[in-house]
Amino acid sequence: MEITVLGLMWLGLFIGGLPLLGWLLWWWNELWYVAPLKSQCLATGTKLPPGHMGFPLLGEMLSFLWYFKILRRPDEFINSKRRKYGDGVGMYRTHLFGSPSIMACFPSVNKFIFQSDDKLLLDWPQVDLMGPASLVAVHGKSHARLRSYVVNTINRPDALRRIALHVQPRMSHARLRSYVVNTINRPDALRRIALHVQPRMLTFENIGRLFASFEAGPLLDNMDNLFKGMIHGIRAYPINFPGTAYHHALQVVLLNFYMLNLTSHFTIFHLTAARSNIKLISYIRQCETHDLMDGLMQIRDEEGNKLIDQEVLDNIVSLVAAGYESTSLASMWALYYLSKFPNVLEKLREENMAISKNKKGDFLTSEDVSKMKYTNKVVEETIRMANIAAFVFRLAIKEVEYKGYKIPKDWKVIVWIRYIHTNPENFEDPMCFNPDRWNEPARPGTYQVFGGGSRICAGNMLARIQLALFLHHLSLGYKYPAGSPSALVHQNAD
Repeated sequence: MEITVLGLMWLGLFIGGLPLLGWLLWWWNELWYVAPLKSQCLATGTKLPPGHMGFPLLGEMLSFLWYFKILRRPDEFINSKRRKYGDGVGMYRTHLFGSPSIMACFPSVNKFIFQSDDKLLLDWPQVDLMGPASLVAVHGKSHARLRSYVVNTINRPDALRRIALHVQPRMSHARLRSYVVNTINRPDALRRIALHVQPRMLTFENIGRLFASFEAGPLLDNMDNLFKGMIHGIRAYPINFPGTAYHHALQVVLLNFYMLNLTSHFTIFHLTAARSNIKLISYIRQCETHDLMDGLMQIRDEEGNKLIDQEVLDNIVSLVAAGYESTSLASMWALYYLSKFPNVLEKLREENMAISKNKKGDFLTSEDVSKMKYTNKVVEETIRMANIAAFVFRLAIKEVEYKGYKIPKDWKVIVWIRYIHTNPENFEDPMCFNPDRWNEPARPGTYQVFGGGSRICAGNMLARIQLALFLHHLSLGYKYPAGSPSALVHQNAD
């Protein structure tokens, strides 16, 4: 009898304690992170952005994944905050990716964050995957020196002229046809996968050639697979446990560095040996590739020091990953939207046929691309809709104040770029693919696909011109037959 009464007492305590335990778990992060800051806010006359920090360790990741992975409506994560807490200045507190964070989703606050490099440092979720010496990880003078070289190599007008001629042989009708035929000969169930894979293959060949002089072949195919694994890890929750995307990415990064290390040491040996022989100076001037890796090996700082090998490799890995991912995804989305909007494809074809008739030589020049007004509108609309970088991360190394709201030191700041481009307050009918909306420029601050401030994407013009050239060759050579929008076929296949 005593045992039964005691058991009932413990059962009652357990059941009665469940609401208390639930309350404690729900408010734990608020008590741990927010409560200690209340007195500081009272002293400075500031306040924390509204929001909720979620559960211990997990924060709001479950809610975040619900909107992203289950509902497939990521912008509703922000809309739920706006409905619950109001607009304010477009900032909300949360706990995501293992850290207390402030989310920013309005043009003005995003601009402020992008321009506050001295207080809000770029904080890639997993810098260890990109390399500690890469362009995305370094700051100050090191960042300015690297960025200046990269921009001059791939983003200036003279560089774009060279790149335009360099990438087009792989986009020519014959080469592009092999990709498309490989796609349309598959069963319908595999076509969607193919329309994603084939642009990636084409893009990786071009990026690999531009940045490190890699030629198409088994080595490049192997590196393609490794880079895909690394990119998946960059976007994953940083749990280093066998079977997770992050753990797999750490493994493939080591293989990427190994392959690139072999290439770089061969290049250094070749150049050093040749330059030691005066008779070969003229030969070197004719044969050096002058790709991005070559240039990184040669740049010097104010004291005349060159980058060490590991710094070169870190930057090649990060730049190839960034250029590969952005351009290939944009190309894939372009294929998708053109299949849904055949009137856009027809306008593209008309403009590009006229340009093709008047071009000088076998391929378009960058000057020709600048004249393709409608094609460039399609490029901008594709990039806006694709939202390749849905958000970027910053780390507050100092306490920051914005319009009376406090961003605490050591908190992450998540700049939600995607929301700006899908918000009907910024773009009319934002989820409709409409290149003609670019007849007028976007309102200031509402178009941030490449970020902003000193960290704006160093290859933004490279991505644009590659996509424009891809659309040129695609629109001239291929079409979507009526009633079969997923079956891209050659123009002469009627």
